Amino acid sequence: MYESNLIIARKLLSLNWFVVFLVIAISAVGCLMLYSAANGSWSPWAYHHFIRFGIGMTIMLSIAVVDIRFWMRNAYLGYMIILFFLVLVDLMGKIDMGAKRWIDLRLFHFQPSEAMKICLVLALSRYFNGLTYEEVGNKLKLIIPLLMVGIPVFLVLKEPDLGTALIMIAESAAIFFLAGVRIWKFFAFITIAILSFPLSWRFLRAYQQNRILTFFNPDSNHTSTGYHILQSKIALGSGGIFGKGFLKGSQSHLNFLPEKQTDFIFTMLAEEFGMVGAYCLIGLYVLILAYGFSVAMRSCSQFGRLLALGITTTLFLYLFINIAMVIGLIPIVGVPLPMLSYGGTAMLTIMIGLGLLLGVSVHRYVRVSHYGY
Repeated sequence: MYESNLIIARKLLSLNWFVVFLVIAISAVGCLMLYSAANGSWSPWAYHHFIRFGIGMTIMLSIAVVDIRFWMRNAYLGYMIILFFLVLVDLMGKIDMGAKRWIDLRLFHFQPSEAMKICLVLALSRYFNGLTYEEVGNKLKLIIPLLMVGIPVFLVLKEPDLGTALIMIAESAAIFFLAGVRIWKFFAFITIAILSFPLSWRFLRAYQQNRILTFFNPDSNHTSTGYHILQSKIALGSGGIFGKGFLKGSQSHLNFLPEKQTDFIFTMLAEEFGMVGAYCLIGLYVLILAYGFSVAMRSCSQFGRLLALGITTTLFLYLFINIAMVIGLIPIVGVPLPMLSYGGTAMLTIMIGLGLLLGVSVHRYVRVSHYGY
């Protein structure tokens, strides 16, 4: 027992505590912005965000000290469990705002699609671990991982949740590429996707079609589909260089800015703290992303490299899609900003991912066999 505690203590000491500080700093900004979103009240968002972060921090540190070979051995099990919950969502999920994405577990609402982002990275990292370059080039070897991606993506699109599905596809593509899949196969896939777009358009929901059309012509309808992005741009522009000040954002506090506690929280921050505040926040994220790539390069195992790069890519996709969405570079797809946006499952998913990233760093010299031993 003493030796076990000593090992855990050593692992905790070997953690990159600067990265832990960055996570705390970003989450603290999230609490402040949710406090501001409620017009200077801890209820209903900031208090729950703080509690969830505390739980997430405990989970993150606990995961970081667990041997990565444990996660390797149980990667498929975690994937199957979350896939089971995705099927349950399709059969008996809770409908909210026109989408069926949550399961009511009495104590809280669980969104399996968020958890699948991490489980998919784990499962793909395990599959490609140990495969030779020649085996990765074998088309038959790609059937299983393509099914591993395609089945949950199909279930998520049925909810519907286009943003989460896009992240799952993009993070999977990154792992495929890093594992050694030939580049021409990606071009072939992209070509097929472009050619099939007219057919896939028919399967999009009406509001999804409207969001895409509004993206290409944002001035077409200021009162319905174009309202969100119009108000977001007004708030961003009104913040200027240094912002209007904490609790003084007119667009957000006069309720012109929609979903300010979730999808558009970056817009509210830019309105109150200006371009300087927005760049400072992005800088904190960039430091974490740089750390993630550094961890992947220093890992001695293929599993550790793919896992670290997969999680880092996922974090980047969260960040890029959310910010690009609120400034009008891409259509609105509903992706939260990591550790800032209000949402329990998204917060815990990000913290689990960061825990795995820290764990890869702690166990960077551990060799992982094909079976996780």
